[in-house]
Amino acid sequence: MSDYENFGFEVDGDGIAVATWDMPNRSMNVLSQSSMKDLSDIIEKVASDDAIKGLVITSGKGAFCAGADLSMMSSNSGGGSGGSEQDKVKALYENNLAFNMQLRRMESCGKPIAAAIPGTALGGGLEVTLACHARFVADNPRAQLGLPESKVGLLPGGGGTQRLPRMIGSAGALPLILQGTALSPEKAAAAGIVNKVVAGDKLVDEAKAWIKEGLAGETIKLGKRGPEVLAAALQPWDRPKYRIPGGGPHDKNGGSTFTMANAMLNKTTHQNYPAQQYILAAVYEGVQVPIEAGLRIESRYMTKLMMDPRSKAMIRSLFLSMQELSKGARRPQGVDKWEVKKLGILGAGMMGAGIAYVSAKAGMDVVLLDRDQADADKGKSYSEALLDKAISRGKSTDEKKAALLGKIKATTDYDDLEGCDLVIEAVFEDRGIKADVTKKAEPKIAKGGIYGSNTSTLPITGLAEAYSKPAEFIGIHFFSPVDKMQLVEIIMGEQTNDETLAKAMDYVAQIKKTPIVVNDSRGFYTSRCFGTYVSEGIAMLAEGIEPAIIENVGKMTGMPMPPLALNDEVSLDLGYKVRQQTKKDLGDKYVEGPADKIVEEMVVTHGRLGKKVGKGFYDWPAEKGGNKRLWPDLHKVVEHTKTIDDVDTDELKNRFLFIQALEAARCFEEEVVTDVRDADVGAILGWGYAPWSGGPLSLIDMTGTDKFVAECDKLAQKYGDRFKPNALLRDMASKGDTFYSRFNPAAKVAAAAE
Repeated sequence: MSDYENFGFEVDGDGIAVATWDMPNRSMNVLSQSSMKDLSDIIEKVASDDAIKGLVITSGKGAFCAGADLSMMSSNSGGGSGGSEQDKVKALYENNLAFNMQLRRMESCGKPIAAAIPGTALGGGLEVTLACHARFVADNPRAQLGLPESKVGLLPGGGGTQRLPRMIGSAGALPLILQGTALSPEKAAAAGIVNKVVAGDKLVDEAKAWIKEGLAGETIKLGKRGPEVLAAALQPWDRPKYRIPGGGPHDKNGGSTFTMANAMLNKTTHQNYPAQQYILAAVYEGVQVPIEAGLRIESRYMTKLMMDPRSKAMIRSLFLSMQELSKGARRPQGVDKWEVKKLGILGAGMMGAGIAYVSAKAGMDVVLLDRDQADADKGKSYSEALLDKAISRGKSTDEKKAALLGKIKATTDYDDLEGCDLVIEAVFEDRGIKADVTKKAEPKIAKGGIYGSNTSTLPITGLAEAYSKPAEFIGIHFFSPVDKMQLVEIIMGEQTNDETLAKAMDYVAQIKKTPIVVNDSRGFYTSRCFGTYVSEGIAMLAEGIEPAIIENVGKMTGMPMPPLALNDEVSLDLGYKVRQQTKKDLGDKYVEGPADKIVEEMVVTHGRLGKKVGKGFYDWPAEKGGNKRLWPDLHKVVEHTKTIDDVDTDELKNRFLFIQALEAARCFEEEVVTDVRDADVGAILGWGYAPWSGGPLSLIDMTGTDKFVAECDKLAQKYGDRFKPNALLRDMASKGDTFYSRFNPAAKVAAAAE
C-alpha cells in the first residue's frame, strides 16, 4: 500500500525513488487538491530523506496528466465565500503562489529529478515536468505536450510562463503559450522542451540511468560561499552566468521578439482576450528577474485573470459546459444506449460528403446516395481527398484509407438503404425535394431506426409531415466543414419523442462531436442568431458606411470573420433563397429588413452569389493563396457616404454583438433554446460568437442586464425595432437577474438542495 492517495511510491536499491501518478477512479490524472498535496508530501520526503538520491516522476496511465481540474479552479475563482473582495483576491493569489513555490521547492531541493512521460502532458501536467531537471517522453504518436490554458481564458499558472522561456527562449516559448499549441514528442524534443524520445517500455529505465549518471557527475559551486550542488540537480537558470536563450527583453534580439509579439497580439486579438495580454506581460516582466520573483509575477497575473469576468465566462463555456454537453448532459434518462451501425445519407453535396466521412471514420457503414452516380462518387471523393491529405502529413496510412473508403457506398439506388439505423437527409433547402426523398427512404429504415434532417432553416415539424412516424423524425444540423466543426444542433419537432432525441445524441457521441438541443423554429437557434450578424453588416452598408470600416469593426468584436466576407462564404444566393422561402411561408407577416434589397440586387441583378463563384461583396481569387478584395463597384449597389470620421466604432461593435445576444435572449424566451449551456456553447462552436465573451447570454450577464437593456433601447431609437429588448430581458433587468443565476442547471440543483 502506498502512503499517498494518488501516487505509488517506491525506492530501489540505488536510492532512486519512483513516484507513479495514478489517480483512482479517473481515466486521466489531473492536478486536484488531493494530488497536489500528495506531490508536495513526496517532494518533502525526497528532499529530507538522505537515503533517497533522486526521483523519477511518471504515470500509471497512458497519459501523464491532462492539467488542472478546471471545475475546482472555477469554483475557487472568487477566492471562497465570505470576507471582503480584497481578502478573496489575497486568498486566490496565495493559492496560486503555493503551487508555484511547491514546484520551485522540487527543482531546488538539491537532488536530480526526472520526468518519465508515457503520453499526453498538458497545462499543469507539463508544468510539473518543466520543474524537473530532465524530461523523457515515450515514442507515443498520440501524445501531446503543451500549455493550452490560453484557449480557455487562462495562463499557465504553475511556472509555465517562466520556465519555458528560460528553457527555449522567449521567441520559441511565446507562440506556444499564447496560442496554446500542443506538440508531438518529436517536435517537443526538437524544440528543446524534452531531453529525449524513447521507447515506452524503456522510459523509467532511461530516466533512472540519467539520474545515476548525474549522481556520479560534476558539481557546481553556487557563489563564493555557497554550497556545491550536483549539476544534474540544477536547472539552467539556477546556474552561474546563465543567460536566457536568444536574449532578454532589453537585448537586441530579445527586444525585437517582444515588440513583434505585442504588435501581432493586438492585430489578432484586438485586446479582447486578457489571457494573451497577461501572458505577454508575465513573460516580459518575469524573465528580467530571478525565478522566484518571476513566479510571483506569474501568480499575480493568474490571480487577475481568475477574477476577470471574461476568463470566468470562457472557462465556464469552453471547458465546463462543453464537457458536460459532450458527455450527454441533455440526453433523456431511461433510454437504453443505442448505436448506429449502418447510416444512410441523402445528398452527396458538401454537407452529405462531410457527414459520410466523420461517420465512416467512427466505424459505421455509410450509404451515400444522390440522384446520379457521378454526384454520389464526387461526394465519396471528398473523403478520399481528406485521407490523402492525412497520409501526406503522416497522420494516416494507405491501409486506413482503403478501410475507411470501403465503408462508404456511393449509390443512386434507394434499395441500398435497406436496414439503415439512421437516415440523414442533406439535400437542397427546398421543402418539396426534401419531402420526396423522405418518402422514398422511409420504407428502407430498420425497425427502431430514426430519420434526421440536416436542414439549417426549415421547421422540422413541417418537414416531418412527409414521414409516417413524426415522433421518430428529428433535426440533425451539421456545420460546414463537417470534419472540422465540433457542433451538432439537434432540433426537436413538435412530435419528436425522447427516445428519438436520445438516439440522435448517441449518434453524435459516436462521431465525437458536441450536441446542443433546441426546439423547432424557423432558423432554429444557430442559423437564426447567426443571420443577425451578417444582416447587421449589410444594414450598415445600407446606411452608407464604408465597407472596409464594417469589416474591420466586425473583426474587432472577436468574431472569426467580418460580416460581408462571411456572407460570401455561406453564399449570398442561399440567404436570398431562404428569404424567399420565408416570405412565401409567412406572407403578410414577413417584415423586410434593410439587408433584403441589397442581397436581392447582388444576386438577381449582378449575379454575385458569393465565394463559390468568385464574386460577392468581394472579388475572390481564382488561384489558391491569392488575396480577396472588396468589390470596387459595390458603390453601384449602395453609395458609401460615411467614413471613419462619421461613425462611432464602439457603437458599431455593440450593434454586432448585441443584435446576436438579443436574438439569443428571444430564443430563450420563446423556449427555442432552454439551457444556458446550449445557448452559449452553441453560439461559440456553431457560428464563432466572440469566444472571449463566453457566449451571447454570458455577454448579457457580463454587461449587466439593466445596462444591456438600456443600451438596446438607445439602439432601437436610432436603428429600429430589431434592437428592442424582449419582455424576458426587461423582467430580468428589473429584478437584477442574470441568465446564469436564474436559469443555470447547476444553480437550480443547488437551490433545490437548500
